[in-house]
Amino acid sequence: MAKYRLLMLTTMIISGCSICYELIISALSSFLKGDSVLQYSITIGIYMFAMGLGSYLSKFFKNNLFNWFVSIEIGVGLIGGLSTIILFLANIYLVCYQIIMYVIILIIGIFVGMEIPILTRIIENNENNLRVTISSIFSFDYIGGLIGSIAFPLLLLPHLGYFCTAFLVGSLNIIVSLIIILSYKKNITHYNKFLSATILILSAMIIGTVFSENISKFVENGLYRDKVIFVKQTKYQHIVLTKHRDDLRLFINGNVQFSTSDEYRYHEALVHPAMSKSTKKENVLILGGGDGLAAREVLKYPTIKKVTLVDLDRDILELCRDNHTIANVNNNSLSNPKMEIIVDDAYKFLTENTFKYDVILVDLPDPNNEALNKLYSNIFYRLCKNSLTENGILSVQSTSPYFATKAFWCINKTIESEGFNVLPYHLEVPSFGDWGFNIASQKPIDKEFDFTVDTKYLTAENSQSMFYFGKDETTADICVNTLSKPMLMQYYIEADKQWK
Repeated sequence: MAKYRLLMLTTMIISGCSICYELIISALSSFLKGDSVLQYSITIGIYMFAMGLGSYLSKFFKNNLFNWFVSIEIGVGLIGGLSTIILFLANIYLVCYQIIMYVIILIIGIFVGMEIPILTRIIENNENNLRVTISSIFSFDYIGGLIGSIAFPLLLLPHLGYFCTAFLVGSLNIIVSLIIILSYKKNITHYNKFLSATILILSAMIIGTVFSENISKFVENGLYRDKVIFVKQTKYQHIVLTKHRDDLRLFINGNVQFSTSDEYRYHEALVHPAMSKSTKKENVLILGGGDGLAAREVLKYPTIKKVTLVDLDRDILELCRDNHTIANVNNNSLSNPKMEIIVDDAYKFLTENTFKYDVILVDLPDPNNEALNKLYSNIFYRLCKNSLTENGILSVQSTSPYFATKAFWCINKTIESEGFNVLPYHLEVPSFGDWGFNIASQKPIDKEFDFTVDTKYLTAENSQSMFYFGKDETTADICVNTLSKPMLMQYYIEADKQWK
């Protein structure tokens, strides 16, 4: 009975590991390549096919079932544990990332597909009760799957990151092998060889787990032009800081958020046209902008009473508040007594907000996934409208009209669909390229701007040029972005594929 329970525990562990590998590959491919729907769909589809193939192939293993089971666990643990580092390196050095990804999914899926049929036959041979064996093994299999699917997004990835999670889950598979070897030594042929190999590979996985942060920094240096000085996987996103001489860059999920060499162009363009057109400059809402750079520009206005900044990720707020280099760049804006910082989802905040703001600045990441797409939908802009005063001004970062033309004009059209008068504009930000914005109000907006605070780039004269677009930066037949039909994400992903 004790060994039966041990095998049931084994079933639960390997099932949890199986789910984690599937999620690691999906999440990592979404991070590296974008289009999370496609990456998750492909991973799940190939994984299910491979599991079915593995289940079919298991019927050819008739003898030495314990040896085969241990070998499979070692194989799953080794490939799964190394999957993250293999995929990162493939993305950096090879042009065939997708093929490498498919091969890894197939190998792990085939091995996982073999596990349960072979384990079922092992238990059946020892217990002689097929009915009990089948019901029990699938019960523990599903429980393990539930544990893995919950642990990965809530515990493993946010606290350990991709590398440590892969090595740790791989270690669990190897530990299962070790448990089986030690518990069923009489059933294992070549016992000493299997034991030595398992201990050796387990040691490698543990070393990988312990030094995963060092491995992560070493590998990620290949993804970024400059030296990586900080890496952290938060609950919501992957943060990387790089530095080259005086140029500090912040990347979120692989996309540059700012470069200290030219960020002022972006943030002046986001903030000052809107502030210039606002008849009242006392209460400002910033949605996103956790780096504190938009807040720095807003706080230049002496009439400001309160700036409310809503950002989902506490870690990015703490980094940009406590890191001395970033704090010097944002003028310690996140520690300013006029700041009210709220850790919350922007959409949720707006649904519950009853206060009316003079200006709302939307400084959110580009809409490259479903969660962000919601923050560029018609309903989101309707909520913004409800939180503005009658003469309030809305300013929205709107991606590049050159690199993502359809996406830019989709944002413009979506804002307009909620009854706003909208002016699109753009400027060159060397780190980003040609970057676009939309300024909107319930009242008509003219193109005459008077900037009353110090700026490094914007003037009343050069601001006029921001409202002219070239022929290659305009398009027609664009749909409004809605929650039920997220066209913006499709436009953005199409553009991303074109330029990669």
